[in-house]
Amino acid sequence: MDKALHFTLCVITAVLLLRESSQKGEKNDPKGLTAPKAGLSRLWEQGIVWFSLPVQEDPYVMVRNEDLEGYCIDLLKALAEMLHFGFRVKVVGDGQYGAVSPTGNWTGMIGEILRGEADIAVAPLTVTSAREEVVSFTTPFLQTGIGILLRKDTTSQDMPFFHFLAPFSKETWTGLLFAYLLTCSCLFLVARLSPCEWNEPKNEENHFTFLNSLWFGAGALALQGATPRPKALSVRVIAAVWWLFTIALLAAYIANFTSLLSSGTEELPIQTFEDLVKQRKLEFGTLDGSSTFYYFKNSKNPIHQMIYEYMDKRRDHVLVKTYQEAVQRVMESNYAFIGESISQDLAAARHCNLIRAPEVIGARGFGIATTQASPWTKKLSIAVLKLRESGDLDYLRNKWWESSCLQKARDRWSPLQPQALGGLFLTLAIGLALGIIVAVVELSNKSRHAAQHVKKSCCSIFIEEMCARLRIQDNARQSQEPPGRPNP
Repeated sequence: MDKALHFTLCVITAVLLLRESSQKGEKNDPKGLTAPKAGLSRLWEQGIVWFSLPVQEDPYVMVRNEDLEGYCIDLLKALAEMLHFGFRVKVVGDGQYGAVSPTGNWTGMIGEILRGEADIAVAPLTVTSAREEVVSFTTPFLQTGIGILLRKDTTSQDMPFFHFLAPFSKETWTGLLFAYLLTCSCLFLVARLSPCEWNEPKNEENHFTFLNSLWFGAGALALQGATPRPKALSVRVIAAVWWLFTIALLAAYIANFTSLLSSGTEELPIQTFEDLVKQRKLEFGTLDGSSTFYYFKNSKNPIHQMIYEYMDKRRDHVLVKTYQEAVQRVMESNYAFIGESISQDLAAARHCNLIRAPEVIGARGFGIATTQASPWTKKLSIAVLKLRESGDLDYLRNKWWESSCLQKARDRWSPLQPQALGGLFLTLAIGLALGIIVAVVELSNKSRHAAQHVKKSCCSIFIEEMCARLRIQDNARQSQEPPGRPNP
């Protein structure tokens, strides 16, 4: 009985000591960044997993108010809630993602997984064939590629001589010229057909000649009044529709031109990686030992090989150690950073003087790295797919990539296309057709009254009136010839 009581007391004492030690450890480590011990795989069975996280990198992992937050932390919480496990995290010791060192060993998070210092790596860790040979990856939770990050003022070029034409595309300017000529022609035709523009077409000169019609249309484009002033209802209909068209068109032009000048998003001289190689103003580089560097090293593309040779020869000068260093260097010097496009989108959203070039190559994804043959790899992959199908991944993407600029850097300005003004051109066409119809009606009414007076057919009078108006120049010239002059 005494032995049993003594054994029970020993067990209780040991449990209390272990609990006190655990509480002290948690108190000294409020962020949960404790050092893992051996035999980490056994923690899966207890529902506690060690996750290896990168050094602070916005927006993936950040320390604020002694707490960890960021995209990766929110992703971890969502996975833990779905798969019902707890977790503790640690920051990777050397601050690297994972590459093969000259000694043949893996560094960074990949190395910690291989050495058993971590069970899983949750970070913007690119899935590559070399990494896949030593660890297992889940389904990518973010898609990305390789892009070029630039500073806007380093990419500025001389203002084109005809820069004022940039707000509209070539098609829009062509459509505007066609609309102008068509409207002026309709003004000329309707003014001649309408009997209200003159009393007697055989003796009176019509003020709406073709040149005057062109001048009237140009005056409306400049928001200036121009003579002659229309008298007939048909001519006034066409003039009113043309005025409405020009007001809306000028408003669209001024708005687009103002946006062009204020945004500074005129076409970049560096659009592709080939443009980057050809220029001599900017230096360019990437993260030392990153998958982007090895992508260019292994690529057979001649342009990519030129980029790799440039970076390899100037390794000590153009390669950077961290992403933060790369962004800072782009902002402070003539430097272009080649890296993950999704991270560059974040930099452009947070720093309004940065922009990413349009071309993106080497589509790839960020995955969660686990030990090979881990039973949790498939479970995590399924959980990531469920988060994507439910829209949770899109929510996290929008949450942590929210732009602080008035306009996101990836939203590029573009010339106004004809489709955007389709309704305006349609309104003008309807107005022109309506003006012609009204002119024909006015001429028909006068022809009908004249036919009743002279006892002739209405159609014949209508044709005579139309011919007289369309040949008013010849009739006026003949009427000015002196009487008695023989015809040649």
